[in-house]
Amino acid sequence: MDSLPTSWSALAAVVFLLGLKHGFDADHLATIDGLTRVNTRARKRFARYCGALFSLGHGAVVISIAALVSLATTGWETPDWLEASGSWISILFLLALGIANVHAAVTAPANEVVAPVGLKDKLLGKLMGRLGKAGSPGLIALVGALFALSFDTVSQAALFSLTAQQFGGLGHALMLGALFTLGMLVTDGINGLWISRLIARADDLARVASRVLSLAVGGVSLLIAIFALAKMTLSPVDAWAEGKELVFGSAVMVVVLVSYLIGKRLARSSAV
Repeated sequence: MDSLPTSWSALAAVVFLLGLKHGFDADHLATIDGLTRVNTRARKRFARYCGALFSLGHGAVVISIAALVSLATTGWETPDWLEASGSWISILFLLALGIANVHAAVTAPANEVVAPVGLKDKLLGKLMGRLGKAGSPGLIALVGALFALSFDTVSQAALFSLTAQQFGGLGHALMLGALFTLGMLVTDGINGLWISRLIARADDLARVASRVLSLAVGGVSLLIAIFALAKMTLSPVDAWAEGKELVFGSAVMVVVLVSYLIGKRLARSSAV
């Protein structure tokens, strides 16, 4: 996006919609699904709010960038090192979550519900360290904050902050950052609540449904990570994916829902 509306009401509406769209990114959805599953299975009370916590951490960085850009005015330039940082952060987290969920589904005894692996085992612990466990509200918010350290997110925050200068500076930039966060919070928060309900229902249906859903969440995480890596290294893939964020986000939710329905049907068939 090269420009934003010059009317305040239109600008505010567009920034809110950008937040909704950003929360629908496939890497957001897949990460939130994985974190929600890990914490739901570990019976953490905050599990249903993983999406909201992720968005709040992400939004805190967006608001901070908006404030910095507003204070720096036209002298702001997005750092070059952000070009690939966000992509690598999302790839590493998605790989870790994907491996955790697939490993749990494959290694669980056939007569038991898939147990939560978290990201605590040796394989993933070496990859992500303590942060990768994401077993507390603060750590989940921190994961969201790290995801915001990307060229696209920072550039977008800088753009609407600079546009806000014509309306009064810092206060308006902070309002836009808050609106962007609110839009993202709606999308990611609903996704976290939705996936936690699916997981709880799958666990009620016991071993078969929980295994199918665990494989789906893990598989989606791995596929999104691989796709993100392909976008970084293959320009034709990056060009093809341009503008298809909503399609990919929808696909993530459809795959998870279909896997739940399949698991539910298999669980009832095996119980007959």
